[in-house]
Amino acid sequence: MQALLLRGNFLMYMELSINYYTVLLAAVLSFVVGAWWHSPWGFGKQWMKLSGLTFGDMKSMPLTATQAMLIGFIFTVLVSYVLAHFVVLFGVANWQDAAVLGFWVWLGFLAPTLANSWLWEGKSLKLFLFNAAYALVNIEVLAIVLGLWR
Repeated sequence: MQALLLRGNFLMYMELSINYYTVLLAAVLSFVVGAWWHSPWGFGKQWMKLSGLTFGDMKSMPLTATQAMLIGFIFTVLVSYVLAHFVVLFGVANWQDAAVLGFWVWLGFLAPTLANSWLWEGKSLKLFLFNAAYALVNIEVLAIVLGLWR
């Protein structure tokens, strides 16, 4: 895979070596963390309370749980794949560099995007903080797996 990069006044192509098995492994681990986080054994009860949802509400959603999880997993693979490019482009070589990369991606992209639910959708600050904490843990899992086994 090649990436188009701007170096000074020149556009250059750089060959990127993405480990697709690691992309898939990171996505699976991220999905497991998300499943636990939102489960009754994790923080699922708190999430439902903060979201104002009940089990009855969950059953009446437009997608079944299986459909939602499948689509969610596809998005998780996409995030893992894009983050793998960042890992290669930034030369991440250890878990510490990966954790730093994950933090900056969270701070610059995920947290501000999640803040919109609090700012514009009338969701509570506590729900924003809950979702932002999950996003931080999730992106760190992805980044560290991708950084260690690239």
